[in-house]
Amino acid sequence: MSDSVDSSFDNPALLLADGDNIAVALRDMPAGEAVTVGGVSLVLGSAVDVGHKFAVRAIAVGERVVKYGVPIGRAVQAISPGEYVHLHNLGSEYIPTWTLDAGHRFPKGDEA
Repeated sequence: MSDSVDSSFDNPALLLADGDNIAVALRDMPAGEAVTVGGVSLVLGSAVDVGHKFAVRAIAVGERVVKYGVPIGRAVQAISPGEYVHLHNLGSEYIPTWTLDAGHRFPKGDEA
């Protein structure tokens, strides 16, 4: 594990992988709280509930938001360091691979 990934148990937030531009709150964090995560010190612009995300650096409109080392969507508006990241500023890039409505199914046995 790299030094930039937080593994300290006393840190209120966790950077899950190198290259992530968001961190995850390990407890409810109030607006204005100062935190250092991934070697970056910042102040939260709004409250972040446990398990929710906030930016650890500026994220431009259209830029990929990265969690667990993989993109989870794109910023639909500029996101500042310490800003709460959720549906209001993150557009999902999830593409379903299977739906009942479309009549698709996974192949079985010899059909693969």
